[in-house]
Amino acid sequence: MLKTTMLMRGMAFLLLATIVFFLALPLGAIVLKSFEGADGWTLQNYEQALSSGILTEVFFNSVWVSTIAAVITTVLAFLLAYTIHFTNVAKPIKKFIRLGVTMPMLLPTITYGFVLIYAFGNQGIFSRIFGQPIFTIYGFNGLVIGYVMYTLPAAFLLMHNAMQYMDHRFIIVSHLMHDGKWRRFYHTILRPMLSPIGGAFILAFILSFTDYGIPASVGGTYDVIATTLYQTMLGSIPNFSQGAVISIAMLAPAVLGMLAMGILERGNVSYKSVSQQVAFSSKTKTVLFGSGSVVLVLTLLAVFTPLIIVPFTTAYPFDFGFTLQHFQAVIQMPELMNVYKNSLLVAISTALVGVVIAFVAGLLSARTQLKNRQAFDAIAMITNAVPGMVLGLGYLFFFNNSSLKGTFFIIIAYAIMHFFTTPFLMVKNALQKMDPSWEVTGALLRDSWLQTVFRVILPNIKKTLVEVFSYYFINAMVTVSGVIFIVTTHTVLVSTKIKELQHFSKFNEIFILSLFILVTNIVVKIACEFYLNSQSKRG
Repeated sequence: MLKTTMLMRGMAFLLLATIVFFLALPLGAIVLKSFEGADGWTLQNYEQALSSGILTEVFFNSVWVSTIAAVITTVLAFLLAYTIHFTNVAKPIKKFIRLGVTMPMLLPTITYGFVLIYAFGNQGIFSRIFGQPIFTIYGFNGLVIGYVMYTLPAAFLLMHNAMQYMDHRFIIVSHLMHDGKWRRFYHTILRPMLSPIGGAFILAFILSFTDYGIPASVGGTYDVIATTLYQTMLGSIPNFSQGAVISIAMLAPAVLGMLAMGILERGNVSYKSVSQQVAFSSKTKTVLFGSGSVVLVLTLLAVFTPLIIVPFTTAYPFDFGFTLQHFQAVIQMPELMNVYKNSLLVAISTALVGVVIAFVAGLLSARTQLKNRQAFDAIAMITNAVPGMVLGLGYLFFFNNSSLKGTFFIIIAYAIMHFFTTPFLMVKNALQKMDPSWEVTGALLRDSWLQTVFRVILPNIKKTLVEVFSYYFINAMVTVSGVIFIVTTHTVLVSTKIKELQHFSKFNEIFILSLFILVTNIVVKIACEFYLNSQSKRG
């Protein structure tokens, strides 16, 4: 057994102290602020919030619209994943479905609302095609559509990943036993997928409930809790204590959702071996699901067409002549280009430092016998449950009077903490699958633990670290909910600048900046994919 050394204890202490400083203390600041009154500690802030009725109204508005969106998302994500794994649709079509449905993840959510307005608004592209608006896009309708577009990629990836580990031979056995098709579907597909389906619903609900970008752009008069929190904190008359109370209310469903996900995971079905060969897929089913999925993905991508059309149009919707004038104007505006550089700086720094922190946390958790190593699992659960707006507000309260306020350093620290869960789990899962005796063998060869880490473990996990880099980079480029509280005029990012441009109705600039983010993320994703493929070919 590998001995616990002072170096391991020192690394764990340093990392845990850092995480406590940048996670626990900001969250504690919110709790304290919610009980802070003019004459000391009080429950008056909670009484005031509940008696006004506004908090209750926006809370249930958020619950209702998030539930509807999560139900639709879960059904669509299941159908798309089912098409890929349980039909004989051609591989290029399956690849198109997988890439197409995940494309919206490369854009900030605030952009979703603007493309919806330019697609389905009074002068929208689809409204002009049909001669009139198909429906009212502002308010409830826009929120549901925007939330479905936003949460579908994450829910799909969850289902897609779960279906990868299902054994299709059970379907063959069910056929041989002459089971009815609905009985076969329930026992071989639906029953083993109940846990991922529940997880996808909860994930879609939490993402919708806590998102700020979509209601900020297309919410209209349908107030939800995220926009109420923003108006309370950054409106004409800021009320920090009420903002803290709303944050606590915002935290409750997210925490309950994460607890429910923990319960659902107990129902996971495991297989001794996995066969992915599609069995007994009829031509009718293949055509039906294949064409339906392609139409769904094309519709999803079509909604984003204003992003490509509007900024290259002379004066939408009056003059559709092609022009690069708007694009050139943005390039020549130092203010906007500096904002783009700020986003690149934050994304690259977040990705680099985030890779180191996720790797060290995963290493200490999965490859050592430290007594406090399970603390990293608890931290991952907390960061997964805390909405970005709540964490950002905690940073605003905790660092308000410090020299760190409004610095790039604090934005990068926020992004690393907010997106910590997935990178940590990726690294930990990868390390747990590796030979557990490497460190012991290294010790027998008189190598130190650190030498074994650099010579053996790091080379074997570099593909996972590249995926972690890509994950951190893309999310840091598109994040908007929390950073909106902690940026200043010197550190403003593209995603938060879009919110500012909205007030001046500068939609050409909004779409061009969104294209900058999209193209940058695509380039990073392709570069990472190219590296991973080259490593796979080398074996």
